[in-house]
Amino acid sequence: MNLLNTLYELFLSENTKKRIEKVILYIALIGFFVHLILIYLSKFDLIHFLSESAFFTNPISAIYTPFSFILIYEVYLLIYYLPKSFTTYITKQYEIITLIIIRKLFKDLSVIEFSSNWFEIKSDLQFTYDILASIILFYLIYQFQKQGMRKVPQDDSTKPKIERFILRKKIIAVVLVPIFFIMALVTLINWMGGISLSTNTFPGIETINNLFFDEFFTVLILVDVVLLLISFFYTNRFHKIIRNSGFVVSTILIRLSFGVSGSISTVLIVLAVFFGWVIILIHNQYEKNMLSDKV
Repeated sequence: MNLLNTLYELFLSENTKKRIEKVILYIALIGFFVHLILIYLSKFDLIHFLSESAFFTNPISAIYTPFSFILIYEVYLLIYYLPKSFTTYITKQYEIITLIIIRKLFKDLSVIEFSSNWFEIKSDLQFTYDILASIILFYLIYQFQKQGMRKVPQDDSTKPKIERFILRKKIIAVVLVPIFFIMALVTLINWMGGISLSTNTFPGIETINNLFFDEFFTVLILVDVVLLLISFFYTNRFHKIIRNSGFVVSTILIRLSFGVSGSISTVLIVLAVFFGWVIILIHNQYEKNMLSDKV
């Protein structure tokens, strides 16, 4: 228990969160200006090994870099909120996938083609889908958070069970921190391994999505399943089981979106968040009815 508390304070305390937030913001700013400098060095032919990469041809694409670091911080926040609030933990999953779409929009803006045949150009059509998806996701996440903020009075007899459940979630969160750190480090090493100055090849930054976030959501599926199984020890209420199972389905749909491309990927992401919102909406109606029955 002492070891758990020590590790929890080290990885997931409020002070640690503030320090990581400050470090990430500084790195994001530095990364943005470094990316911008490299773009202009490449533009004026002062360096040549980046000239073939689409990420170093337009200053707008430099916004991609700080967004990547913001996503790293969102991953940390997801783990941070896991022991504190299950719905906030799920909300962070939705925020991460939405930020990935927003980040992709900045990349697409740098290479967009303006034409009277807008809806006949595949990349422009996908840009339109992503714009609409980001607005829909923003609204769905707002509605999900609104439902998640509803507090139901707890019976004093259930408090020991809830405390034990929180303890187990703390253990999972502490284990996740080094796992995701190692995953991110391996991703960076693999991505940098694709750089070749001799042949002027530079791997696309998009590759990070395939190397990290698909694996990231795979791990989240396993975590959600573990949380679902652990929850059986503390409740056998049908609506609770369906809610937790629904969140697992939602995470699986997000993970599946990485295996496809184009509009199908966007539809899967929107469907995942919509499904999660409907699940928590119905769950809260169950809670409301059960509370009124007691009265």
